[in-house]
Amino acid sequence: MKAPVDPRKVKEIADQKVVSRLSPVRDSAFNRFPLLFTLLGAFGVVATLYGFERLIDKSELLSDSPFILLGTGILTLILTGSLYKKL
Repeated sequence: MKAPVDPRKVKEIADQKVVSRLSPVRDSAFNRFPLLFTLLGAFGVVATLYGFERLIDKSELLSDSPFILLGTGILTLILTGSLYKKL
């Protein structure tokens, strides 16, 4: 009778195989086009920040009260920082 197979072990082996096959392709693409990847990364950051700005502009409370916006931002940073420390 065969021993039961641990699904976590199977997933780990599959992940290792996929990463080992794809990492050379990924690395060579980044090495060939570093400017493209840098520009795409910068676009992603700028688009995210601009999206947050547009969402804040749509909220009357946050767009009309910069102190509430500042307090909300600081509170969010404190809460996520304390959550990060717990992890």
